[in-house]
Amino acid sequence: MARSSTRAALLAFALCVLLAPALAPAAHAASDQYMTFEAPRDLKNPATRAGAMGQIASLGVNRLRLILTWRNVAPSPNSKTKPAVDLTDPASYDWSQYDGVMADAQTRGWPVLLTVSGPVPKWATKSKKDDVTDPSPAEYQAFVTAVGRHYGPQVETWAVWNEPNHPDFLMPQYVNKKPVSGTLYRKLFLAAWRGLRASGNGRDTLLMGETAPRGTGKVVAPLAFLREALCLDDRYKKARRCTNLPADGYAHHSYSTRQGPFFTPPNPDDVTMGVVSRLNRALGLAAQAGAIERNLPIFLDEFGVQSYPDKLLGVPLRQQPEFYAISEKLAYDNARVKSFSQYLLRDDTKNTKGGGGILSQSQFPGFESGLELADGKRKPAYDGFRLPLVVQLSGTKGVRFWGRVRPATAVTSVTLQQRNGSGAWKTLKTVQTDAKGVFGSTGSNRKGATWRVQWTAPDGTAYSGPPIRAYKKP
Repeated sequence: MARSSTRAALLAFALCVLLAPALAPAAHAASDQYMTFEAPRDLKNPATRAGAMGQIASLGVNRLRLILTWRNVAPSPNSKTKPAVDLTDPASYDWSQYDGVMADAQTRGWPVLLTVSGPVPKWATKSKKDDVTDPSPAEYQAFVTAVGRHYGPQVETWAVWNEPNHPDFLMPQYVNKKPVSGTLYRKLFLAAWRGLRASGNGRDTLLMGETAPRGTGKVVAPLAFLREALCLDDRYKKARRCTNLPADGYAHHSYSTRQGPFFTPPNPDDVTMGVVSRLNRALGLAAQAGAIERNLPIFLDEFGVQSYPDKLLGVPLRQQPEFYAISEKLAYDNARVKSFSQYLLRDDTKNTKGGGGILSQSQFPGFESGLELADGKRKPAYDGFRLPLVVQLSGTKGVRFWGRVRPATAVTSVTLQQRNGSGAWKTLKTVQTDAKGVFGSTGSNRKGATWRVQWTAPDGTAYSGPPIRAYKKP
């Protein structure tokens, strides 16, 4: 996700949102739904990579998402003059930032979702003035050909461009107040498709989208972007001049606001965690129009809940695992969702030169969605990610539990515990999970009560989840 300017967009959202609880109705989870992890700073650094991969593995995740930035590997990225080299040849690029993590993932047998994205070398843009405006589809095709030849055997799933509806990655977004980024993206997607075919990876899974969750005067709303990229009007009628796009799935970044997964954005073209059903519907209508294949899966491949110490956009530390668990259940209940995700192992570093006070956005230019603070101290979210638990109020006196265990690869048992106020934890019951570690149960509610999960791993290590409060069932 975009770092500083995306935070500015999130700030604008935070100042105008309305609380509107709306969890999606339960459904049957996709049987092949999986989790990806994204920790670029920790994984790209040789000094921290092994430790980070060990932590991710211990948390029960064995898939990565990685953004490969074009200008980071391209020859002469700041030059206006295109280098006189074969740009389809991997030898023309510097892959050193990415080779280590890709190789380590392959050694572990971890599938990688690789998003091939801008910003781009200056020479690959139409105006040669910056690194995001009107990138050349022909040059992108050559680049993707080189990427495919270099990393092809190490990539399970490819995705085209990170947040192309955001000006940090693609410009222009609007011309005369009309969205245009979707049209640019369509050309880039087809260029990537041709590049992968040229590299011998034409049969690999290829995702479109990777869209940011909300629109502003500078960011095109994701469903408006989707329609434009697929040549659809506001009623999802397709222009005759356009063929369908050969996408195998739609990737989306379903971040919500500090209001949590309950939040329903007023713009019907926005898609945050609580309203991913809007994307389900849009893809269904696009398929009916012949713009994409039917039943295109959704990949929620970048997501996180921001927390304190950022008191402007984040939630209290105890609330972060509660909101994340509810979000994961929403993804689990959506049969169209193929993957869910966690963005960041450690929080980004605070900008110590920023102004004072909690309203100083410049103090936190990155994301505080990690499971650890920037100094490596674990948040409650760390254990909450391993043992997510949702407690929903049911009727006047009951609660319903949903949770899961990571890493669980077979049926196992968990213990549900309850605490009233500041009293001692008391065991309620022992519950069996399914083969993927998912469980459900019911219980009684008491005012001020909290709940947690305890689990003993096969190696004898005992784990406890953080205290979780009950939330209303919408």
